[in-house]
Amino acid sequence: MSEKVHCLIIGSGPAGYTAAIYAARAGMKPVLYQGIQPGGQLTITTEVENYPGYPDGIQGPEMMVDFENQAKKMGTDIRYGLATKVDFTGPVHKVQVDEKDWIEADTVIISTGASAKWLNLESEQRLNGYGVSACAVCDGFFFRGKEVAIVGAGDTACEEAVYLSKLASSVHMIVRKPEDGMRASKVMQDRVKNTANIKIYWNSETEEVLGDKKVEAVRIKNSQTGDTQEIPVSAFFVAIGHQPNSAIFKDFVDMDDAGYIKTIPGSSKTNVEGVFAAGDVQDKIYRQAVTAAGSGCMAALDAERYLTEKGLA
Repeated sequence: MSEKVHCLIIGSGPAGYTAAIYAARAGMKPVLYQGIQPGGQLTITTEVENYPGYPDGIQGPEMMVDFENQAKKMGTDIRYGLATKVDFTGPVHKVQVDEKDWIEADTVIISTGASAKWLNLESEQRLNGYGVSACAVCDGFFFRGKEVAIVGAGDTACEEAVYLSKLASSVHMIVRKPEDGMRASKVMQDRVKNTANIKIYWNSETEEVLGDKKVEAVRIKNSQTGDTQEIPVSAFFVAIGHQPNSAIFKDFVDMDDAGYIKTIPGSSKTNVEGVFAAGDVQDKIYRQAVTAAGSGCMAALDAERYLTEKGLA
């Protein structure tokens, strides 16, 4: 079975839904496949207070329902399904859904997002959204004046530790390697070490996040001495990286070493004509709902211009 569409959007977070709103209003009759996690990472987020237009804050899943309803109201054909294979060799782009049906599209907007890397602890997943978070910038505000922990050893972990230090009373930074094995750049390491309320635990691994209905402490183990200790904290931030959901595009679309899709600066254009990328799948720096939505707008406008230039609009 094959179907032909003007604009196919793959993914349904803020980038995908915003692209759908703009594409639908432009008469592009977009078809959007929601993917394995409709609504993206915001569906596992609780309170969102930093998105404009919600002065009282909003729950992440509720916000994504608002986005979806607006995209539907504008005329987007929203479908359940997962893109499992693509063929971008010709002028008409082909995308397979759920390993069976093929869609042919004049333009494709990739907004498949990125997934946070986790420690794979049962307690970490159970308390996700109840003190466990993979985004300090998103959730640090809720733990003002409290003690928090963060795990990671790269530049992002250091940046987030410093960010948290301005909000929390103290930050307990858990680093698996010894001091000379830290991955972060020297300037970021020095910034962390020179911040008075950040305490670093070298050679330490997280054994468990403790708490019944919310984070109450974290248990860590020193790999050199074998000693364990429990640190009372109200939040546990995981900063060991993100994995962009881009694997199915790797044979056609240019990516960096980490798998983030490369776009032409100032646009959403990829190296493949008529294929655009928006949101966290191409953004490893900001990773915010509002920046993802902005890039979704860019992708729809770029796709509209492409269709007009090719006489396909």
